[in-house]
Amino acid sequence: MAGREQPPEQPPVAAAAPPGPAEPRYEPVAPHWFYRKAAEPRERWVPFSAQDSARLEEAHGAGREKEAVVVPTSGGRYDVHLKQRQRVAVYWEEEVSEVRRCTWFYKGDKDNKYIPYSEAFSEELEEAYMIAVTLDEWKKKLESPSREIIILHNPKLMVHYHPVATSDDWGSTPTEQGRPRTVKRGVENIAVEIPNGEPLQIDHLVFVVHGIGPACDIRFRSIVQCVNDFRNVSLSMLQAHFKKAQEQQQIGRVEFLPVNWHSSLHSTGVDVDLERITLPSINRLRHFINDTILDVFFYNSSTYCQTIVDTVASEMNRLYQLFLQRNPHFKGGVSIAGHSLGSLILFDLLTNQKAAPKEDEQSREGSRTASSNTGIEELKEILEKLELSEYCDVFEKEKMDREALFLCTEENLKEVGIPLGPRMKILNYISSKKERQGASEQGAAAPGHSGQAGPDGTSDSRDCQYRDIGLGQVSANYPQLIYKPTIFFAFGSPIGMFLTVRGVKRINPNYSLPTCKGFFNIFHPFDPVAYRIEPMIVPDVEFEPMLLPHHKGRKRMHLELKEGLTRMSVDLKNNLLGSLRVAWQSFTRAPLPAVEAGSTDVEAEEAEDSVEKQTGPPDVKPEEPPPAAKEEASPINVGRLNGGNRIDYVLQEKPIESFNEYLFALQGHLCYWESEDTVLLVLKEIYQTQGVTLDQPLPGSQ
Repeated sequence: MAGREQPPEQPPVAAAAPPGPAEPRYEPVAPHWFYRKAAEPRERWVPFSAQDSARLEEAHGAGREKEAVVVPTSGGRYDVHLKQRQRVAVYWEEEVSEVRRCTWFYKGDKDNKYIPYSEAFSEELEEAYMIAVTLDEWKKKLESPSREIIILHNPKLMVHYHPVATSDDWGSTPTEQGRPRTVKRGVENIAVEIPNGEPLQIDHLVFVVHGIGPACDIRFRSIVQCVNDFRNVSLSMLQAHFKKAQEQQQIGRVEFLPVNWHSSLHSTGVDVDLERITLPSINRLRHFINDTILDVFFYNSSTYCQTIVDTVASEMNRLYQLFLQRNPHFKGGVSIAGHSLGSLILFDLLTNQKAAPKEDEQSREGSRTASSNTGIEELKEILEKLELSEYCDVFEKEKMDREALFLCTEENLKEVGIPLGPRMKILNYISSKKERQGASEQGAAAPGHSGQAGPDGTSDSRDCQYRDIGLGQVSANYPQLIYKPTIFFAFGSPIGMFLTVRGVKRINPNYSLPTCKGFFNIFHPFDPVAYRIEPMIVPDVEFEPMLLPHHKGRKRMHLELKEGLTRMSVDLKNNLLGSLRVAWQSFTRAPLPAVEAGSTDVEAEEAEDSVEKQTGPPDVKPEEPPPAAKEEASPINVGRLNGGNRIDYVLQEKPIESFNEYLFALQGHLCYWESEDTVLLVLKEIYQTQGVTLDQPLPGSQ
């Protein structure tokens, strides 16, 4: 039997080799751009936003550094000159900051903040790291430009040693002695918060004017730093309360720019003059007074008031033109905000603005027509009063009104055919009215007030109770703004007090600022500098200012608790008084003598009334609940100063502030820069003019 052919024997399959360690793979580091904080005692580096850093990296990667390229950052408020590695402020004066493209960092000595290495040395470190990873050879030593030793132990452990030198005959040599510092590669490995960036679209521009002194808050920071805080709070409030509008790309953001007038005032040489006459004792206190408190007196001096108003107006006009130049597609409105004395400066500027010629002509035409119609009606009333109604047609034919009648002489009346008797009556009436008017004007005259128009633009003697809103202002030539503000916000403002001191006791309800239709007076309840405006418009009615709702949508807990306890105590007291009254009445009625059968019902009622008059407790009226506990009253008409809307808004104090009003008085005056409630009201009112509302209306808001 033929044997079958066997297939050739296959060689044994080798067992699969176990997977070895993956070959080290180098990945380039992702750079991030930082700038050095100017005027800081310690070296402090701040990261640009992710948006700005990407834009800077794009310009760097495109090789545009040789072209002296300028990249706008921080919402357009700073320019980065890429070639010089400098960050320069656009709208205000500030020390130039150093800019650095950062990849490697080491931990600082005195705090846990990481400091970036120079760009050149970072490249050396990156090259050494790449070789170490590729060849898997570690323990690499590098010497920094400042002769410090950096050792790369492994990808997760890299150490930086201080330069502790040992002296010998041949000089000093750096060693690895001393306390090591941590070295990190890449911004993602250090604890630093990188903001995403600001929306590019700007919907509204707000100029912010500071009050007295160079420092604007309890930490003695400048107006620029405080407005930066205000802007940052506004960005967070937009994300929290206008999220829907942002998602639908209806809105972008509001830009806030600071206006500084203090440095211009004190660069006039007045500080040198003050220094010569200042006493040497309590030097710091006197210097503080010269630098801050005296600003109020400077503003009340005609010389320095002119300097201040010129600086504020010219600076706001300059900033507005520069802003439009850098944002040519901007179509939004402009508002202004002032803190403390800054609000008074803005108020005085606004009261002295002139309306646009067209608007002025229209308002004049309207007032002419209205006054003409009113004058004719008044003339008819005068003739009826003098029992001369039959001559109304004669005066109408001659197109005469009340004002024309008061200009008539006897010859004029004779010419139009008025007989002698009626003529004498009319002339007697005119002369008596003129005498009365002259007496009332003489009695109401005040220094600097002669010939001025009333706050509603009229000089009618019937409105002598209203004084000119500009009464008592320092004599100055108030410059004109090149734009019309949409809204004026006053924070912790003494406007009401200054108007009263100047002699303005009442503001005409018909008065409004010539070029600005909105006005909000916002204050903290413990602010010692703040005063109300509404009682000057409606002095006969007592009412509370509008309580600003908390940005989280409710009253603060301690205020709710306080109101609840007050309401409960009032209810208990009223119930107790009611019980006592019932008990007292039953007690006093018990021994009432029986009325004789023959007495009438009237006598019985009189006896009962006499007993009730003798009883004290029944006459006690129950207490009214406090204003906070009462329901919202009907809307109060506070005039046209804010377009018929409420003007005074009060913040809710924090729980800790309610323990001692005096202790937190200064903080109350300086709290507005970081107040979410203040910022939210500003945003709400600004966006309301554009038809954009909050995602959810806050309780208690208008």
